[in-house]
Amino acid sequence: MQTLRNTIFLTLTLMGLIFANSLSLANVDLDAGTLDVYMENDEAVGGFQFGLDGVSITGASGGSATDAGFTLSTSASTVLGFSFSGGSIPSGSGTLVTVSFDGFVDTICLAGVVMSDTSGVALDFSLSDCYPSGGCTDPTACNYDADAQEDDGSCEYIEDCAGECGGSAVEDCAG
Repeated sequence: MQTLRNTIFLTLTLMGLIFANSLSLANVDLDAGTLDVYMENDEAVGGFQFGLDGVSITGASGGSATDAGFTLSTSASTVLGFSFSGGSIPSGSGTLVTVSFDGFVDTICLAGVVMSDTSGVALDFSLSDCYPSGGCTDPTACNYDADAQEDDGSCEYIEDCAGECGGSAVEDCAG
């Protein structure tokens, strides 16, 4: 029976019918000192806590946390969200909370993430790369990454005479 459950879960996951619990940084505005923590979750969230390495947190508001009636509390290093009335954030995807910050130098990373269900049981969440995420930012390169915010020098270009990325043509292009 367990093998059947695992097979069904794997099949549904591959078909994209099961969300993966994840948190990521979005809409980072260094001039305004704000960013959104974006959440995808497959079950209701009853409370959360996370930190941001690389900045000093100055506040948090909005998003699905506020929509669910959560109280938000912040320190310079942590955002805490919970409900006095037992409310929860339903499964889905969207902005969990907008965080204001100052002191950005090099990177911003999610850290110390604790997410719980409505019974207080810990939920597994994957975390996105830090901001800025590195990658190839040249749209003419073979490995262009539209999500990369900073070029990390990894761009790869067409090197064979057939004009194929990663190609291995060795004859001259005239045949």
